[in-house]
Amino acid sequence: MNTKIWTVQSTEYPQSIINEVATFFQEGKVVAFPTETVYGLGADATNDEAVARIFEAKGRPSDNPLIVHVSMPEQMDEFADRGSPLAQQMIAAFAPGPISFILPVTETSMLSTRVTAGLSTVAVRIPSHPVARNLLESTQLPIAAPSANSSGKPSPTRAEHVLQDLQGRIAGVVDGGPTEEGIESTVVDCTGEVPIILRPGSITADQIRAVIGNVELDAGLTGVTSAPKSPGMKYTHYAPDAPLYLVEGEIKTLQVWIDRFQGEGKRVGVLTTVDSKADLIADAVLTCGQRGDIATVAKALYDTLRQFNEQNVDVILCETFPEDGAGAALMNRLRKAAGHSYLY
Repeated sequence: MNTKIWTVQSTEYPQSIINEVATFFQEGKVVAFPTETVYGLGADATNDEAVARIFEAKGRPSDNPLIVHVSMPEQMDEFADRGSPLAQQMIAAFAPGPISFILPVTETSMLSTRVTAGLSTVAVRIPSHPVARNLLESTQLPIAAPSANSSGKPSPTRAEHVLQDLQGRIAGVVDGGPTEEGIESTVVDCTGEVPIILRPGSITADQIRAVIGNVELDAGLTGVTSAPKSPGMKYTHYAPDAPLYLVEGEIKTLQVWIDRFQGEGKRVGVLTTVDSKADLIADAVLTCGQRGDIATVAKALYDTLRQFNEQNVDVILCETFPEDGAGAALMNRLRKAAGHSYLY
């Protein structure tokens, strides 16, 4: 399969490109496109065969549900019940934006059951990226779109990441440049009396509490569930080719482990911030934002993890970060990438 590439700017692009991509979606094809979080791998959420192509292209387990993207809240009513007052408050406060809502599926829903993995709920969001919004408005379809990468690998924040994993396996890629947030959306389960964060993102628990008063964190953030309501809860994700370990403690502890692995004859890569690079000696030291600005670390995380695949390292060591605010989402992704493997 030839993978077509459309190159656009976030604020300036010909409508003819948007219309062509919309036609691809309407024809049941799979196309990657930029959102404010990561690149999504989109297909018509009402078309069983189109949704099956997403799973096939990614190599994604069929019991892992997908997020549905729409252009406006009213479009959710075609397949989901957003009647909860708390859900409506959050949608009004945060959408469009990097947040997804778990809502009950309606009896009249036309969604493919492959999207929901057979559950009675669906994850839905309204992206804020102007290209994504225009695509959704032009397509007039709910678009199922997980991250546009091979299952388990770091999510794509650039079109070239998509092509590294999926070129020749999907119909097209809309290249809109690097994404803004760099990590996936916050996912909130709105089906109970108290909303529950199933996946942390750049919209934090404190921000949500400021709007609705109370939100809880799901136990699945630190464990494994048998029937995940949210993408990213059950399987290892975001992993580079070499095994990744999270190192607790001071920077000198990180150097101790570098020396220990090198003493075993292994090439060691280190993921750190610009603050600490000068203090570490390893075979490959890659920086990922500033420790005092967690958003910069999150934005560069997946790109940096992918860079290690070109460094010919045997093991990757990474410092850990405080889990308050945006740090919760960052550490959630790092734990997944490391398979919860820590060194002390």
